[in-house]
Amino acid sequence: MNFSGHTILITGGGSGIGLALAERYLAAGNEVIIAGRTKDKLEEARHQHPGLHIKTCDVAKEEDRIELFTWITTHFPEVNILINNAGIQERFQLLKDTDDWKRAKNELKINVDGPVHLTMLFAPFFKEKEEAAIINVSSGLALSPGAWVPVYSATKAALHSFTQTLRLQLENTNIEVIEIFPPAVNTDLGGPGMHTFGANLQEFADSVFAEIEEGETEIGYGDSVHRLKADRESLKAGSKQAWEKFKQNNPGF
Repeated sequence: MNFSGHTILITGGGSGIGLALAERYLAAGNEVIIAGRTKDKLEEARHQHPGLHIKTCDVAKEEDRIELFTWITTHFPEVNILINNAGIQERFQLLKDTDDWKRAKNELKINVDGPVHLTMLFAPFFKEKEEAAIINVSSGLALSPGAWVPVYSATKAALHSFTQTLRLQLENTNIEVIEIFPPAVNTDLGGPGMHTFGANLQEFADSVFAEIEEGETEIGYGDSVHRLKADRESLKAGSKQAWEKFKQNNPGF
């Protein structure tokens, strides 16, 4: 796939990984639309990058997803790349947060319902394009879960499984299926101040962008590269070690 001349929709594009990818696609000569829940963030992103198009959408809501699809295909009928990036991460203590189902359900809706439904809406539309792509932003925790974010880890494992089956079902079409496995990246994914550690966002985005250009379909960075190649026992041991380290660093959890 050529790297310019496309029309790209990025969910969760107002900040973090979504905005970093939007900046690179825009600079490479593409039409880029970013969607997100927070209008102020979208407008600030457009102020910084006047070439961006913006659309308010809460991917947790079915009606918003349908409205987004209709709006995009009406105003940008040449759209041929969907990047399912929108996501949230919540910490849960499963023995204590027993009355917090609403928060967990919202995480499921954003992280699973959103990308699966949008894919089902856009895939038949993309099938008529000369070339197209669906890019799902998963997580290294899809491969080796983080016990402190059990729902998040489960949602990303679900998205990973869905992406694998999607790739098989679309293998004889013109739609390329790509999955990105970020490690911990210094963004506001878990809320302000929760991800002040992790990989540098710009370095991560540069690496991902380069690997997409090279034609890679499963893209890791840092620790997630090793997880993609690790055996089952190594992944289980890694989850255990990470959990013990988390408890040491967060004794009140």
